[in-house]
Amino acid sequence: MDRRAFVHEQVRLLDLERDAEIEAAERLLRLRSDAELVARGVTLLRLEVADLEPGFGGRLHAILRPSRGLGLPSHRFGPGDVVAVRANRDDAPLCTGVFVRARGDQVTVALDDEDVDLPGLVRIDQIATDVTFRRLGAALRDLLRDRKGEDNRYLDVLFGEREPGFTARPTADGVTWLDTTLDASQREAIALALRAEHVALIHGPPGTGKTTATVELIRHVVANGERVLACAPSNVAVDNLAERLVRAGLRVVRLGHPARVQARVRDVSLAELVAQAPEKKLLRDVRREIDQGLRLVQRAKNRADRAAAREQVRGLRRELRQLEGAITRGLIDAADVVLATTSGAADPLLVDTAFGLVVVDEAAQALEAACWIPLQRARRVVLIGDHRQLPPTIQSAEAASAGLATTLFERLAAMPSAAAFTCMLTTQYRMHERIMAWSAARFYDGRLTAAAAVAHHLLTDLPDVATTEWTSEALCFVDTAGCGHDETIGDDEGSKSNVGEAGLVVQIVTALLDAGVPAATIAVVTPYNAQVQLLRERLGGVDGLEIGTVDGLQGREKEAVVVSLVRSNEAGEVGFLAELRRLNVALTRARRHLTIVGDSATLAHHPDLRQLVDHLQQHACYRSAFELG
Repeated sequence: MDRRAFVHEQVRLLDLERDAEIEAAERLLRLRSDAELVARGVTLLRLEVADLEPGFGGRLHAILRPSRGLGLPSHRFGPGDVVAVRANRDDAPLCTGVFVRARGDQVTVALDDEDVDLPGLVRIDQIATDVTFRRLGAALRDLLRDRKGEDNRYLDVLFGEREPGFTARPTADGVTWLDTTLDASQREAIALALRAEHVALIHGPPGTGKTTATVELIRHVVANGERVLACAPSNVAVDNLAERLVRAGLRVVRLGHPARVQARVRDVSLAELVAQAPEKKLLRDVRREIDQGLRLVQRAKNRADRAAAREQVRGLRRELRQLEGAITRGLIDAADVVLATTSGAADPLLVDTAFGLVVVDEAAQALEAACWIPLQRARRVVLIGDHRQLPPTIQSAEAASAGLATTLFERLAAMPSAAAFTCMLTTQYRMHERIMAWSAARFYDGRLTAAAAVAHHLLTDLPDVATTEWTSEALCFVDTAGCGHDETIGDDEGSKSNVGEAGLVVQIVTALLDAGVPAATIAVVTPYNAQVQLLRERLGGVDGLEIGTVDGLQGREKEAVVVSLVRSNEAGEVGFLAELRRLNVALTRARRHLTIVGDSATLAHHPDLRQLVDHLQQHACYRSAFELG
């Protein structure tokens, strides 16, 4: 592969994607009324500044609450979301920031501008920025630097210009395993990764214990005296891995904005480790002085007093950053494993930090450009993922079709030499064997087997769950063909919904709940946002029940899953359903029970979906929607 041509094309496609993301966010703000934006949960209006306080790195945290004692409306803001803070709708942002948390009737935003003067009332809007795209572009352009020796050999391998090398380390039979519960395919994959001098792929289909394998691999690398940089494209995936590594007894530092780190691993986040360092009293004293300085800024009676107070705060922030920087360097140097998102690995703290191995989890869901950020921190990489599940979400159709959707994992897996550095995990620990069967045959060459502990488990095996026509079956298909349950355009953005299917889903979920299946163990999944909204209207009162899109459930599981396919039309148009990787995700989230609701007549127009219908008619508990009324 021509490295230079590849880099220039990827940068061009990233520019398209950046423009598409920013335009989509701006179009929403431009075309919708304030009431619609609030209803969609992407805007909060008429917020007053309740307080200002120092955050990690001296960043200014604004505590905002609704004015006039009004309650905080429901919203979609979550930790890590980028927001614009404005005085009014059409004003340029006073500053941008990162949403930290919502607690009671208050929200906290970490402001990017420490000197901003906030007016009496502000609004916050979710926005898209080009910060991540600048990092991605820089990582790609760095590939064009002149390199020699091992640096150049490493890149040659990853661009298919040189065969990968392997050491003479032991095969799986010669390794002393720290986790004695590993299956044969996990051991083989880890042994391959330990021998790889440049690159290894661990292909982990749904439920095959890839995180278990990843933790074992990292433990062996650390035991060999090497340090590891472990990354994933999402904060959730990074936190999941961090939690498991802490449990394994490794010294872990989780990089990233504190707002993006989940509470369960906050103790190993860099911000928390700094806060608990032996120098914490000195840190606390400086922060207290900053807090007092901020009060002086707010109470200043004239411009000169405000400027003097602000200059004092600015000096204290410099002192705080220097102190935190010295503590931070010590923490990172002492860590066995440093964790960050793929884009977060661009943190300046890692620029001069050497690692023996980079591990990228969920690599098949990461843009290739994003992987190149951590890949440049070592000269050996292990990519872990499943390119048979959903690729990265890309807004620009042009960029996706031109190659931006092809991940590094997928590109390497397609190389002629891929068999030499790839190993697939083949025992799955999630699904009843009937739930697994179609995906195993269609996507994994029939190589998956269900572990004995899960191969036959049912909802009826759970405590206090009654035996019914639903709980005693692992796989059900409710066929709406001929029932008149036609799809409709469910919202003004063209998303589809199906009222008839929604009614069937309500019946099925109600039957599961009545049988004693806990709501928190059930998920309702559909490819269409309009159907999600419709189902939430019908089932929103069920506390703990999860209703969402397929994308939102990737990487997760539930005891029972009900899938609403939505599409039902005489033309046989299947839309999103033709993306078989999305379907693979939808059908592999359930552990003990999966019900699929769909129109077999519509599905049969697509050859792959016809195979699914044939499989369900042969192997599922088949019910016509007529039976359910």
